[in-house]
Order: sequence, then structure tokens, then C-alpha cells
Amino acid sequence: MASRTAPLFFEEEGWAAGCQHVVGVDEVGYGPVAGPVVAAAVALERGQRFEGAVDSKLLSAKRRRELAERIVAHCLAFGVGAASCREIERLNARQAAALAMRRAIAHLPFEPDLLLVDGKRVPGLPDHTPLVGGDRRCHSIACASIVAKVTRDRLMRRLDRRYPQYGWASNKGYRTAEHRAAIQEFGPTPHHRRTFAGVLQVDLPLDLPAPQGGAGASATTGR
Repeated sequence: MASRTAPLFFEEEGWAAGCQHVVGVDEVGYGPVAGPVVAAAVALERGQRFEGAVDSKLLSAKRRRELAERIVAHCLAFGVGAASCREIERLNARQAAALAMRRAIAHLPFEPDLLLVDGKRVPGLPDHTPLVGGDRRCHSIACASIVAKVTRDRLMRRLDRRYPQYGWASNKGYRTAEHRAAIQEFGPTPHHRRTFAGVLQVDLPLDLPAPQGGAGASATTGR
């Protein structure tokens, strides 16, 4: 799968301004109905560039794994953090993503001089520069997105071995038809986000009277 490489423009601005530790941060797993949200923070050596590093969604799984291996082996520093399903339910997905980001940053061996974060401003994070579309516009954020995605995919494959009926090795916890059918048949696991739509909901025919000239009706209700 061909892809361009995210530029170093924002990092170069930081280095030129005297920042030693320029850090890119991104998260994955905001939208699935199962599994954690995982964030990564990546600091590059001055001028360092990983050819092909861009938004992880634009890369094949094989290419992501290859790049993640190179990034963690050769970058200046990296950190990974996660928030569990229970934390997502207690805090909400946005705040849990911020928690995972804070944990990733805390695993760095230094305080960032410049923090570049994908998306809009994140409440609760240290002073940072939000970049909408940052995983395509900013090299260190692209690297963080790749490390976070590969880490979460590996975790979901591990969980799939314990709960093979849900297809997590392929759907990664997203709400596919296969995944929803498995939830309906087997019920949710401790790794499901029970407050998310589709986890504790099933389609039940209620045998409502058909509208005049129309078909029968059904409704969705919770268990």
C-alpha cells in the first residue's frame, strides 16, 4: 500500500526554537466496543525521519509492524499508556483517551519541551499544540499513531485467544456484524464497553401492528 511520509515541519519549528524534546502523541481505540484505548508518545532525534511513517490507518498491518519495530528501536524515546474498558465507562471515551495519553507521556524519561497532539485540544494534558489531522501532517504524531496501533492490535490478538468467538484478531473490537452477532449469542465479556451502543442491546421483534399499507415493525431494546 503506497503512502507518503508525514513531514517534520512542526518538529523542525520546535528544534529551531531551542526545544530539545519534541514529542508527538496519538491514541487508538476510541471507537470500538471492546478493548482498551491505547496511546503512544514518540520523541525523535533532531532531524530524524522514518520513511513511510504516516497515519497508521493508511498503512497495511505488515507495514505498520515493520515501522513500529524501527521507531521503537531508533527514536530518541517513546512511551505507551492505556485506559481500560472500566475506565472508559467510568470517565467516558474522551477523558479515558486523555488518561491514556498522560500515561504514555509519563513513561518518557524526560518532560517534553514541545508536545504535539493529534486532534483538538485535550483537557487535562500538559501544555500542548493540538493538530487536527496531525497523524498525516506531523511526523512524530504519525510515529505515535503507528506504535499505538500496533500495540493495541497485538493486545486484541492476545485477548482473541481467550475469547475466540468474538473475532477480535480481525475486528479489533469494532462493532462489525460478526462481533455484534457474537455479543448477542454469548453475551459481553469483561473487556466489552457495556455502556456503548450494541453491547447490551438486541433487536427484538415486538409484533407491533403493521402501518396501513406497510410492513411489520420491530424495535431495539436493552436487556
